[in-house]
Amino acid sequence: MHIPDGLIAPQAYLAAAALAVPCWAYAVRRVANALDERAIPRLAVLTALAFVLSTIMVPLPGGTSAHLSGMGLLVLAFGLWPAFLAFSLVLALQALLLGAGGITALPVNALCMGLAGGAVVVGVRSLFGANTSAWATVLPVWLGVVVAAVLLALVLGAQPYLASDPDGQPQFFPFGPAVTLPVIVLPHMLLGLLEGVLTWMILGILDSRRAAA
Repeated sequence: MHIPDGLIAPQAYLAAAALAVPCWAYAVRRVANALDERAIPRLAVLTALAFVLSTIMVPLPGGTSAHLSGMGLLVLAFGLWPAFLAFSLVLALQALLLGAGGITALPVNALCMGLAGGAVVVGVRSLFGANTSAWATVLPVWLGVVVAAVLLALVLGAQPYLASDPDGQPQFFPFGPAVTLPVIVLPHMLLGLLEGVLTWMILGILDSRRAAA
C-alpha cells in the first residue's frame, strides 16, 4: 500500500515529516536503551522477511498497491518502537533500491503503516491478555492492516482539496476519498486476513523453536 512520490502535496508530506522525524528519534532512543542485544539477529531476520513480503506488490488503480507488509509480525515479536524503526528502514530501502514508495512519501507511509497500524496491533492484542488462540494474533494484525489502509486512502483522497491549479484541477493525486477508500481498503481487508494467518504461523514456529532450544 505504498504511496509513491509525486502524488502527495508538499504541505502534506512536509507536515508528515515534521511528525515522523521526532517519532524516529524517539524510536532510536527506545531501541538503544531497551532492546536486548541478543534479539538483534532475530530482528534483522524478520526485518528482511518484511522487506521481501512488501516487495511482492499487486498494483491498484490510482497509484498505490496491495501487498503483505510484515508489520504486525515485527510489532508482536519486538514491540511498537523497534518495529516502527525496522519497518521505516524497509520502506526507505524499497524507495531507494526498488523505486517502491518514495522518499517524499516516506513519512506518510511510515506513520500510517508503521506507527498507526502498529499501534492498533499493540492495542488490540492487549485486549486478549494471556489468550494465545489464533484470533489473538490474526484479529490485531488484520485491524492494523485495515486501519493503515484507511489512513493512506484518506491521505490520498485529501490531495485534490490541498493543491489545485487556478482552474480547479488537482495538481497531485486527482481522486477523492469516494474513490480511494474502496479501491485501497477492500483489497487490504482480504490481505490483512492473510497477513494475520501468516503472522500467527511464523510466531508459532518461533515459539516452538525457542521452547526446544
